[in-house]
Amino acid sequence: MELRVLRYFLAVAREENITKAAALLHLTQPTLSRQLMQLEEELGVQLFHRSRYRIILTNDGMLLRRRAQELVDLADKTAREFAGRETELMGEIAIGAGETRSMTFLSRAIVSFRALYPKVTFRIFSANADDVKERLDMGLLDMGLLTEPVDVGKYAFCRMQEKDRWGVLVRTDSPLAALEAVTPEDLESVPLLLSGREGVQRELANWFGNRWERLEIAATFNLILNAANMVRCGVGAALGFDLNLAFDDLRFLPLSPAMETGTVLVWKKDQVLTPAAETFHQHIKQCPADTFQEGT
Repeated sequence: MELRVLRYFLAVAREENITKAAALLHLTQPTLSRQLMQLEEELGVQLFHRSRYRIILTNDGMLLRRRAQELVDLADKTAREFAGRETELMGEIAIGAGETRSMTFLSRAIVSFRALYPKVTFRIFSANADDVKERLDMGLLDMGLLTEPVDVGKYAFCRMQEKDRWGVLVRTDSPLAALEAVTPEDLESVPLLLSGREGVQRELANWFGNRWERLEIAATFNLILNAANMVRCGVGAALGFDLNLAFDDLRFLPLSPAMETGTVLVWKKDQVLTPAAETFHQHIKQCPADTFQEGT
C-alpha cells in the first residue's frame, strides 16, 4: 500500500462521493475509481458499498480507515520532525492528556518553553489514559499526561505532586446539592455516570465497598464536558475530578471519605525523542523540584 493511495481512500471515505473527492484531489474520476479498485484487489476485500449518488464504507473499509489515518498521521508527524533541523529549533510536539489539574503544570511549561523557542508548536490530544497509551505505543505521541491507575513499567515518567480530588457533579436542584460532601450511602439510590476505564471503576468499587453492586449505572463517559451535559439533562450524577470548572446550574461535591488520584507525564523508554521533544523534556526537568518526581 502506498501512502498516496491511502490518502485517496481517506478523502473518498470522508466525502462519501468519488466525484467530490476526485475534484478535491485534482484527479479525474476514472483515475480515482481505478486506484480504489486496485486497493481492494491488493487487500482482497470490498471497502465500499456503492450506489449511484453515495458510497458507504463496509466493515473492512471502516477498519482500513482507522489504520490508514494512523499511518498517514505518523508519516506526517515524521515529516514535521525533520523539517528545519538545520536552523533554529522548530517542529511539533505531540502530547496526549487526560482531564486533570496537572494540565495546568503542562500549560505553564508550554508557555515558558515557547518564550524560548517560538517556532515549536504543540498538538494536544485529549482522551482518557487508555487511549493516550495506545497512541504513545504507536508512536503518534511524544508524551502522555496520564491519570492513574496506569502501568508505567515500559515508560520513563515524571510523577506529578498535585493530586486530583474526586467528587460528584450534580444539578443545583438535586437534593445532593445541599450537602458539603457525599458518602457512598448518599449515592446508592442515584443514577450515576462513571468513567469507562476498567481501572478507574475498580478504584471506585473499592471506595463504594459493598454498595458497589447495588449502584444504578446510567452511563459511562471519557470527557467531563459531555458528562456535564448529561447531568444537566437529568441522566444522572457524574463521578469525576474537581477540575475547577464553573457551571451555573451544576455543583461539584467532594467524596467523603476523600478519594484522590495521581498523574504521571510519560514517554516511551526506547523512543528517541525529536530535538524539540527532547529539549522540552529537559525544560520540564528544570521546573521546581516540588512539581514532580522523576522515574525511570
